[in-house]
Amino acid sequence: MSTRFCFLFITLFSFSVLNAQQPIKPSTVELYNQIQKLNFLGSVLYIAAHPDDENTRLISYMANEVKARTGYLSLTRGDGGQNLIGPELRELLGVIRTQELIEARKIDGGEQFFTRANDFGFSKIPDETLRIWNKNQVLEDMIFIIRKFKPDVIINRFDHRSPGTTHGHHTSSAMLSIELFNQVNDVAVFPNQLAYTSVWQPKRLFFNTSWWFYGGRDKFEKADKSKLNNIDIGVYYTLLGKSNQEIAALSRSRHQSQGFGSTGTRGDDIDYLELILGDSPSNKNNLFEGIDTTWNRVKGGAAIGSLLATVEKNYDFKNPAASIPKLVEAYSLIQKLDEEHWRTLKTKELKKIIFGCAGLYLEAVAETQSTTPASILKVKVEAVNRSSQVMMLKNIFSKPEGKIDFASTALENNKPFYQEIELAIPKTQEYTSPYWLKESGTVGMYTVSNQENIGIPDIIRTITVTFSIEINGITIPFEREVIYKYNDEVLGEVYKPLDIVPVATSTIIDKVKIFDSNKTKKIGVKIKAGKDNCEGIAKLEVTKDWKVTPAEIPFQISKKEGEITVYFEVTPPQKSDEITVSSQLIINGQKEVFEQTLLKYSHIAQQQILSKSEAKFIKLDIKTNAEKIAYIMGAGDEVPVYLAQMGYSVTVLKPEEITKENLKNFQVVILGIRAYNTVEELAFKQQLLFDFVKEGHTMIVQYNTTGKLVTKELAPFSLKISRDRVTEEDAEVRFLAPTHSVLNYPNTISSKDFKGWVQEQGLYFPDEWDATFTPILSSNDRGENPKNGSLLIAPYGKGYYIYTGLSFFRELPAGVSGAYRLFANMISLGSKTNKL
Repeated sequence: MSTRFCFLFITLFSFSVLNAQQPIKPSTVELYNQIQKLNFLGSVLYIAAHPDDENTRLISYMANEVKARTGYLSLTRGDGGQNLIGPELRELLGVIRTQELIEARKIDGGEQFFTRANDFGFSKIPDETLRIWNKNQVLEDMIFIIRKFKPDVIINRFDHRSPGTTHGHHTSSAMLSIELFNQVNDVAVFPNQLAYTSVWQPKRLFFNTSWWFYGGRDKFEKADKSKLNNIDIGVYYTLLGKSNQEIAALSRSRHQSQGFGSTGTRGDDIDYLELILGDSPSNKNNLFEGIDTTWNRVKGGAAIGSLLATVEKNYDFKNPAASIPKLVEAYSLIQKLDEEHWRTLKTKELKKIIFGCAGLYLEAVAETQSTTPASILKVKVEAVNRSSQVMMLKNIFSKPEGKIDFASTALENNKPFYQEIELAIPKTQEYTSPYWLKESGTVGMYTVSNQENIGIPDIIRTITVTFSIEINGITIPFEREVIYKYNDEVLGEVYKPLDIVPVATSTIIDKVKIFDSNKTKKIGVKIKAGKDNCEGIAKLEVTKDWKVTPAEIPFQISKKEGEITVYFEVTPPQKSDEITVSSQLIINGQKEVFEQTLLKYSHIAQQQILSKSEAKFIKLDIKTNAEKIAYIMGAGDEVPVYLAQMGYSVTVLKPEEITKENLKNFQVVILGIRAYNTVEELAFKQQLLFDFVKEGHTMIVQYNTTGKLVTKELAPFSLKISRDRVTEEDAEVRFLAPTHSVLNYPNTISSKDFKGWVQEQGLYFPDEWDATFTPILSSNDRGENPKNGSLLIAPYGKGYYIYTGLSFFRELPAGVSGAYRLFANMISLGSKTNKL
């Protein structure tokens, strides 16, 4: 087992992510390991398709045991996945999963990168994936990121030789990695990138194989692995008291939205890698064998390496500040290097070490958590030198404003320096929002016009303060983002990022509004002020066939972050229609068109997303009955909201509220997505629910996965869930039981009702069921056999049990008319007025 120290920012595991913006306070052990990492000039890039695809054990090992600069390139942000912690899907889920990856890398020591590829949902073959993604653009992004990162070693998570055996995104990530291996060094390939970086040639490319790719652990144990590189990643980090696997498990457990909480293990643990391209290392336990990873690889670097070796050898764990003079000397030498890549990287690393060794505390705290363009922001700056090293605070600069009026001052040992400053936020300052969501994209690609932003993982924040500190005659700039913090009586010190917000935002309360008649409906628009004394007029923009009264509504909000709701009356046209409606605010002659979404989860930093304030209005030929519905939440969805839009009375029941007495108040019980994967109490409620059906009511169960189920008895009759799915949302739907009530009452369902579905028709369809069930629909992706398990109905006693894998949880929020009509029929199946 290894007794080497490891380079980690994770020893303070007790830090809440609420403190994600908190200044770094490295321990003396962490500082020593950062010094060790300074003397390793090698890098490895891990490549896969999604958040949670990465092998955190190998990433942690490479970053912390080998000391290599280690990155993870996830081609997508995971926008198309499911969400176990909330209702957010698509782009909002992508923001959550982006932050989960960023937090994971803070734990395992890696760096995070993304392309512009949008996770559009499950894809069975890479041909489909690359067609929807725009293969050339994804390849372009990957090449740009590799040219900037300059990895010696690339590791693919997936096998490029097995299309059709796994997610199409997975195979595509490996295929593209193979294709670009030699292109990154070709000046004729995407030459426009060379204005920002230079060509590069990785030395080796590996496939990180495992038992999963062999079809099982038994088969993998028997397989010939003599030609594979093998690495024991089960090292133990003595000073941390943790194994590499324990650290990796903490990292993987950041993927809370996907339910990937992991338990760490201990002991020997072999990871296997197959060489795909490049020269083979003679030492199969060392991926960098034969690659110069010392300072000798950089012209003029030998003296720096020698100096830093001395720092490492003489490091005093009780007095890290004793290393500062030599570290500053090394900093000065690094600034003279011609090679920009290593000069930039090692300057950044060295500044962190000097900062830590001096016990420096540098912070710029805004008076408020948000501000608007063309405003004055009050900021309190603090600088503390907690060492005996003599240093001067020479200047303070702010972005975007410039130099602050300030007199140079000595930073004496443990004597805080404070100054309050005012920052003039320009009128042209961009709002805070994920940069990849600011421009209109396609189903498969985000649009990012600024080449320099490609690959950047996080929201780009540009309000900063730079402290210029002189040490031994050398001035070193330390840049800090302006943040906001406050004291919570329970949590203590809480940090949040500073957001630039519009003067006001608006949200149409109902994202989908169903008009099932010609009657006028009231539409609420919530307005939130981004500053004090905000006033203007609100408007609702619709097409000419729709009528809105009044045409505009004046509003006034006295306090920042205050909210009011105004109401318009909307009358639909006579004929069926679907429109996108926008909300607009006119303030001082300027149009404000955004709504604000704040994502607040304890395991990630708070995120602001600004999007156009829009909703979908549907004049729909739909008939419903007056059923009362009990909805039992599973992993989390917004289906109850949209059922209420249809006019139903919906009550969300907690598991403990599922009693015989309570169920008497309802005609229909609906279980949310993955309820039998996530709600343990359902194992003890099944008989109650089955009795409810038997007495003449309807039970609708939405999809569950093939993973852990809280009960084997999902239905009153045998039913087996499979991994069958139809990913092509426009796949032909065939009616297997065209005369069945569910296709005819109260709405007549036709093929038109399956037009306009989004992302996928459905997932995890049953593939075996009791003869009591009637399969209603059949569809399949191109080239596949029919899948008949998307909607199954069985009479039970006097009622009906329905199991469906159709993705209503996506279609209803997207305003897909046919999904509403079909769901209404499912709800009405047991209605006494159903005469069919």
